[in-house]
Amino acid sequence: MLTDLPLCKLMGIKYPIIQGGMASLGTAELVSAVSNAGGLGIIGSGSAPSKWLREQIRTTKSWTDKPFGVNLLLISPFLQENIKVVIEEKVPVVTLGGGIPGIHVPALKNAGIIVIPVISSVALARRLERLQIDALVVEGMESGGHVGDTTTMALLPQIVDTVKVPVIAAGGIADGRGLVAALAFGAQGIQMGTRFICSNECIAHINFKEMIVKAQDRATVVTGESIGHAVRCLENKFTRKFKELEKAGLPTENIEEFGTGRLYSGVIQGNIEEGSLMAGQIAGLIKDIRPVKEIIDSVISEAENIIEKLTKLKY
Repeated sequence: MLTDLPLCKLMGIKYPIIQGGMASLGTAELVSAVSNAGGLGIIGSGSAPSKWLREQIRTTKSWTDKPFGVNLLLISPFLQENIKVVIEEKVPVVTLGGGIPGIHVPALKNAGIIVIPVISSVALARRLERLQIDALVVEGMESGGHVGDTTTMALLPQIVDTVKVPVIAAGGIADGRGLVAALAFGAQGIQMGTRFICSNECIAHINFKEMIVKAQDRATVVTGESIGHAVRCLENKFTRKFKELEKAGLPTENIEEFGTGRLYSGVIQGNIEEGSLMAGQIAGLIKDIRPVKEIIDSVISEAENIIEKLTKLKY
């Protein structure tokens, strides 16, 4: 059943599982592993230049013959160049996040690319469907990185009721229970980010991975709300100082400067106190570091077992 969903057929993947397009971490190592395991790996272009993105795309192609995608960050200074790269490299799927994607959809669609915006509101879902996008990732505030202000459970069914395109649930999902819940709300698949950070193939620093494994249910906080860029991270010295600067009312440019380079410092260099450690609230559920294939197989197996049990319930 899980392999027969329209979403799987749309993208040519075995399982309805998409990897979040995480900046700095969505590299060829993780992307190819997810795609080879039956999901859809996503290169996280973030604010990286087009040369880096092209190299990642070509490396991914050399490591998998399965479909994969690229996440384009709409506030990236290299956005236009990166759009050109994904078109030239014939990337099969593009997800769009971190802004309003409408004006960029036609060029990608005209190139034959499957376009999937990442959204956090009903109004934006309705507007984008008119542009003939192929699917939507509906991301609740539980997710890591840039977030909206509505939970996945509240937002997902409202958008499912609003649009006809396939919907992918994101935020607060890390196992088969999350997949079944998403399907119950009308979604056709899930996107996971934080769960894949704690995989053997992800290039995240071991310090970061271990911090997620040790995380409790209230380990994350949201910063940047006062400057219009709400971001969920694991709490540490950096996030506490960031909140202090926001409370003090410093100019936006000063606060943004304070955060420059912190993501790389935290997730790649392993500076778990002074770096930005983007992770979702589901971190408290993750208790191990495993190969990507084991993660995906476990999610699917658990989901199938739950569905089987639910069909036998008697009322």
